[in-house]
Amino acid sequence: MGSRLLSVAAVTAVLLAAATFVAFTLRSPDVPTYAPTPSAPREAGRALVGPIVYTVDATDPERWQHFSFRVGAIVDERSGAEWDLAFRRYQVIANGGAAYSGKGGIVDLGEVSFDRVHTLPTTGYQATEARPDPHNPAIAGWYRYGFFSHVLSPKPRVWGVRTADGRYAKLEMVGYYCPGARPGCVTFRYVYQGDGSTSVGRATALR
Repeated sequence: MGSRLLSVAAVTAVLLAAATFVAFTLRSPDVPTYAPTPSAPREAGRALVGPIVYTVDATDPERWQHFSFRVGAIVDERSGAEWDLAFRRYQVIANGGAAYSGKGGIVDLGEVSFDRVHTLPTTGYQATEARPDPHNPAIAGWYRYGFFSHVLSPKPRVWGVRTADGRYAKLEMVGYYCPGARPGCVTFRYVYQGDGSTSVGRATALR
């Protein structure tokens, strides 16, 4: 009788654990959400711009979205130095490397406060690797993945970006979810230095 009760208890525990797992899997994740930023390109010139929070609609798994710090927006041009970063779902790459025309690269500055990064390094920027699938090793692991929640959460890190034309920006990943907790709205905060120097202290946004 005792062994039978133990068996029933064990089965009950397994069923409860399974139900809990399913509940965690099926429920909508409780995450910050961001709507894609309307496109409003504006030349920065030689100004120090930011901090600006920008959301890219990277929900299409087959299409890269190309962003330019110089105009602060997604751009259609996909050649030369017209774009600096590209986004596809959770992937982020820079316009630099053997398969790209720009001088771009990314450097991981570690777990530092975004507001305390005033000057960027001039070396250490990693180019984008084109094979087997385009990725930039400096920022490829920008998120943590929750095994039970299946939620991507940005790591508390800051990255330096060398743009396609050799200018500089600092960047912090903010979020990944669109309204309705739909994945693919990559959201980041940045400050861009248009004069070519590595000074990226706090500036006044152009918007």
